[in-house]
Amino acid sequence: MRYAAIGDSFTEGVGDRLDDGTLRGWADLVAAGLAQSSAEPLYYSNLAIRGRLIAPIVEDQLEAALSLDPRPTLMTFNGGGNDMMRPGFGVERVMEYATQVADRCVEERVALVILSGGDPTERLPRGSMIKRRGDEFLEAVKEFALDRPEVTFVDNWSDQELRRAPYWSPDRLHLNALGHSRVAARVLTALGVHTELPEAGDAHVPAAGPVAEARYYATYVLPWLARRVARRSSGDGREPKYAHWSRIDPIAE
Repeated sequence: MRYAAIGDSFTEGVGDRLDDGTLRGWADLVAAGLAQSSAEPLYYSNLAIRGRLIAPIVEDQLEAALSLDPRPTLMTFNGGGNDMMRPGFGVERVMEYATQVADRCVEERVALVILSGGDPTERLPRGSMIKRRGDEFLEAVKEFALDRPEVTFVDNWSDQELRRAPYWSPDRLHLNALGHSRVAARVLTALGVHTELPEAGDAHVPAAGPVAEARYYATYVLPWLARRVARRSSGDGREPKYAHWSRIDPIAE
């Protein structure tokens, strides 16, 4: 199997940082799980870059993935989360790009999994606006997937458990290691590798007071706004973490 992942920070694995400083994330966990279930090596590429809007994901990463030699046998695609946080978001335009991904995967005979990200909006500034857009986007993707039997759709946005604070990083926007593990389990199960969903159990995150909220805005919100004003992205100058095929071997038991 040859698995290629395209997307933004969600697919890159932001929020799931290992002790050596490298990022892991749900896509890496899916690759490892598929290799383990087949008891054979798997070849894995992850072209996702944080901050990317859906247009460059499709226009740049899709064709780069399909140009890998040998061609992928499986692709995962997520995009649109960064678009939802910007003015002018339109579901119709985003779905045109999703259609392009599905059409190209059919042409190249690549199995496609489309997945939504988790819903972080309960604790985000302007969360109600993003929630409204996310719900609209979800309904469009669900309807699209019903008409495309060749597409596997994994709905993480509707996962009520995943909305809880213990699954999210301090920036409240990216999943932490537990959150990425839960998404990976959902994807693997959708691919026929039944995987138990990790749960936070009774983990409790204390309510943030005024000082903690001020620190949160200074650390995460204001820098994000500064990048928007400067028309910069957190992914500017970054390269994919696995631009070519990387071999993933099953772990001997």
